[in-house]
Amino acid sequence: MKSFSHALMAVLLAGSAGAMIAQPAAAAKKDEKAQAGPALKLSNEVRGPAAQAQTALQAKDVATATPLVAAVEAAAKTDDERYIAAALRLNLEAIRLDSGGSSDSLVAPLDALIANPKTPQADKARYVYQRGVIAANKKDNAGAATYFEQARSLGYNDPNLPLQIVKLKMDGGDVAGGSAELAKMVDAQTAAGQKPSEDIYRYAIAKTNQKKMGAETVAWIRRYLAAYPTMKNWRDMVVFWGIQPQSVATLDKAQKVDMYRLLRTGKALADQYDYEIYAQWAFDMGLPWETKTLVNEGKAAGKIPAGSANATGLLTAANTSINNEGSLATLETRSKAAANGKLAASTGDAYLGSDQYAKAIDLYRVALQKGGVDADAVNTRLGIALARSGDKEGARTAFQQVKGQPRADIAAWWIDFLDHPPVA
Repeated sequence: MKSFSHALMAVLLAGSAGAMIAQPAAAAKKDEKAQAGPALKLSNEVRGPAAQAQTALQAKDVATATPLVAAVEAAAKTDDERYIAAALRLNLEAIRLDSGGSSDSLVAPLDALIANPKTPQADKARYVYQRGVIAANKKDNAGAATYFEQARSLGYNDPNLPLQIVKLKMDGGDVAGGSAELAKMVDAQTAAGQKPSEDIYRYAIAKTNQKKMGAETVAWIRRYLAAYPTMKNWRDMVVFWGIQPQSVATLDKAQKVDMYRLLRTGKALADQYDYEIYAQWAFDMGLPWETKTLVNEGKAAGKIPAGSANATGLLTAANTSINNEGSLATLETRSKAAANGKLAASTGDAYLGSDQYAKAIDLYRVALQKGGVDADAVNTRLGIALARSGDKEGARTAFQQVKGQPRADIAAWWIDFLDHPPVA
């Protein structure tokens, strides 16, 4: 038996790998140095044609190399010899691929090298990755993702690899797996002091929502707003989650108003539509005080044009209704004398809508004490009044009392808002 140097094979292997994925020269030299090690033991039947095949392959002389590689394969009996045979075959097929051959011809030698115990670990990781590339090119997303995960576990290091795995899983229908993979990637980047791009979060939100994975979608929305809590993002995500048609959550009008209250608190109401639809819904709920506040605020902010017929009509209707209702102080007195908390809750809503938060807080607590009310709704509004008054911890406590759905999710939005308020 005679030796066939690993260093000699390094040239061969670097050539075959380079035919598939270009690598920096420095990295190739590093790989070559790493592969230098104990010599391989080859029989004369393998050593001679292997050396001749290598010379032909270096010259890209496919015609001469083809029978020589076949002779090596036929004579190979040991792991060392099968390793050389597979490496030569891979190099030969890579050269053919450059001339328009099929990547299918690379599968057998790659698999042989992956399975061979003589293949260096760094090369094995690269070969497994190459199998993933071939699978991905054939639209075998699940197979490609599996190969890429194996390559990563073997030490293949490419900054784009985690995102490749995510995309393959997502496109292959394994959205849950892709979401989990993406979460690991985001956690790793964050731990390294890097800030994942907004596109990463929006991609995860869109993909999970397409599969109606509500909990995962909400989790990604919250991570997104924690990382990028701009007014625009808050508005986009609130509308996406619970206000627009076919939103993630199905909310009734009163629940949507509580989400609009969040946007208003964060100064994230975007335009005339936001102000006017919010004002209309508040009026529909019997809260003309809030309608009046919103119309006046929208005009002062330049979001509602002075000539808006809709806003003018809403303001006129709100003023008429307020005059018909009479003094809130009278309703407050009656609320505290009532047998249950219903009037206290509705009067608290009126005070909340007119930005009189201390009175709203007092009446919501009266309503909860007297009972006969939707405690989740009242605790939500109590939390809103406390948040708007500046008592964040009191607001958090109130929101944490909300248990039923979808109000528990609404309360969770408000808690996130306390932790990551919108910024310009």
